[in-house]
Amino acid sequence: MKQSKFAAFLKRKNIVFSLHRYGVSALGAMAQGLFCSLLIGTIFNTLGTLGIGLFTQTFGPNELTIGGFASAMSGPAMAAAIGYALGAPNLVLFSLIPVGYATNMLGGAGGPLAVFVVAIIAAEFGKAVSKETKVDILVTPIVTILVGVGVAILIAAPIGEAASYVGKLIKLATVLRPFLMGILVSVLVGIALTLPISSAAICAAFGLTGLAGGAAVAGCCAQMVGFAIMSFRENRWGGLVSQGIGTSMLQMPNIVKNPRIWIAPTLASAITGPLATCVFKLEMNGAAVSSGMGTCGLVGQIGVYTGWMNDVASGAKAAITAMDWIGLVLICFILPGLLTWLFGLAERKLGWIKEGDLKLD
Repeated sequence: MKQSKFAAFLKRKNIVFSLHRYGVSALGAMAQGLFCSLLIGTIFNTLGTLGIGLFTQTFGPNELTIGGFASAMSGPAMAAAIGYALGAPNLVLFSLIPVGYATNMLGGAGGPLAVFVVAIIAAEFGKAVSKETKVDILVTPIVTILVGVGVAILIAAPIGEAASYVGKLIKLATVLRPFLMGILVSVLVGIALTLPISSAAICAAFGLTGLAGGAAVAGCCAQMVGFAIMSFRENRWGGLVSQGIGTSMLQMPNIVKNPRIWIAPTLASAITGPLATCVFKLEMNGAAVSSGMGTCGLVGQIGVYTGWMNDVASGAKAAITAMDWIGLVLICFILPGLLTWLFGLAERKLGWIKEGDLKLD
């Protein structure tokens, strides 16, 4: 009887403990929050390095640029986005803003993962007490913020350190074993991009930059450009654009019907990943979230370029070379399309892919 009452309470409060709610909806929303803050801020700062005055001017006592203001709000943006995905009432949603700020600051380099965990906890507690008292305007924000910041004080730093450590291990392993790790990172992040989870949030959570970030970019591009080219006969120009600079996730319903259509772009990522790490030394030294974006809005390529500019400015790189541009174009556009098309052609001849299998609704 107690369990049924508790279950009814959870249902009434829209509290659902599920992998889909947290691993898909919340994680995907977190990536959108990152996009609207850190990523846009990075793009603005990149425009500033190109000499566009609006994005070089600083404001306020901290002398932040427009891009700096946007990037500084990544914690609140992520937390609010997660709360929105969890269906948080207004008072809970707004209270998550200071929670996100505190958690991201305490989490350090692994802040995004800490925000993901803490924002979910704070949001669910806030939802549980929301509108349960006559002084909801006080109770809900107090509970949400106290729980969120309290949990952040306890676990944000350890989570951030753990995420940062894992990210460093992946990056170190990629440097030491660029061929093997080039394949693994490219394939796994590419698959994550096409699945209904967020590859961008994963890359941000673990701070995947450097060679590992370059491999991640390669894998994402293989999926997006690969599916766009392979399905051109079914989806024409609309499909080319929606998948090529939108998302390969659009193919998920077709993958469920015929998983073999996933073979071609995945094989392409297994080739472009080690080419990126071993041959072209493609590094993502911009925002880590860009590593998981692929060609979506050309964010991955902008991130790579931002990294080049940062390296040149710091003296770590003498100049942007022709080989850099050749590697970027080959890894992100030409090879993903060509390889996936060839593998897809072979699959069609084998009868593994039939006409209409790649058709988008």
